Amino acid sequence: MRILLANDDGINSTGFSVLERIARELSDDVWVCAPETEQSAASHSLTIHRPLRLRQIEEKRFAVDGTPTDCVLLAVNHVMKDQRPDLVLSGVNHGRNIAEDVTYSGTIAAAMEATLLGIRAIAFSQQFADGRRPDWETAARWGAEVARKVVAMDWPEQVLVNINFPAVDPDAVTGIAVVPHGLRKIGDVLEERLDPRGRTYFWIGTSRTEEALQGEETDVSALRDGRITVTPLHLDLNHAAAIQSLRGVFAK
Repeated sequence: MRILLANDDGINSTGFSVLERIARELSDDVWVCAPETEQSAASHSLTIHRPLRLRQIEEKRFAVDGTPTDCVLLAVNHVMKDQRPDLVLSGVNHGRNIAEDVTYSGTIAAAMEATLLGIRAIAFSQQFADGRRPDWETAARWGAEVARKVVAMDWPEQVLVNINFPAVDPDAVTGIAVVPHGLRKIGDVLEERLDPRGRTYFWIGTSRTEEALQGEETDVSALRDGRITVTPLHLDLNHAAAIQSLRGVFAK
């Protein structure tokens, strides 16, 4: 396979080096196109109001002064235009991407862009326990094994796969769960502070109240139980039932 790597934490992040380790267990044809600087929570944003700079670091390795989406677009449509990648891997994100995180995540966005371009894509994220030093070995140990199984399946169109590794030691992983993403956006915490000139500013906090879907196992509950979560995400955002209801309303 020809594999393209991207992320949102930046080309020099620790998680990205872990992703490269995973990719090289799968193929010897690995390309890199990642952001120059951290782009966490960039979502599926595209840079259209300024020019982009593409910097070649070495053979098959490029950095972009833009978003994860920019990186995938430039890689596929410019750097690798003569032979597109067979697979795009994004991550490994510093922190989990579950539940509503998928709508904010730049890690997920890189995989989304690849999917829109007709390329299979997997997003990887590593959960960390509060107060513990980050440990990437769970993602490093399990990443290639999980990816091989995912790549071997019959891949539906407009679907990407979101994988999260729990905050446990590699040998303490309790299983692999294929689950839908859950709900956990109940109350964000905003931190209000004053700058040295007495003006108010805010930090958007990371605290969330978590809640798994009633009666259904989700990525929230499975990750909490120490399992690796595998969640297919469909890019078709249409809601068929609501379409029919609205047609009824406007037909009157």
